[in-house]
Amino acid sequence: MRLTVNGENMEYEGASSLDALLERLNIKKDGSAVELNGKILGKEEWVAQLNDGDKIEIITFVGGG
Repeated sequence: MRLTVNGENMEYEGASSLDALLERLNIKKDGSAVELNGKILGKEEWVAQLNDGDKIEIITFVGGG
């Protein structure tokens, strides 16, 4: 499946849902936000099925001080 993740075109096999893709990319749910095709998704929506050509933006918050 061809996806655009954070502006990069990539090929992902076996990532049929957003949840599966995030797990494959080692993205933790806590401290992250996801936008799918221009819509910001709540964590309960991360079970969304992905389709060829989807555009995903992932933001991971980092703390420090």
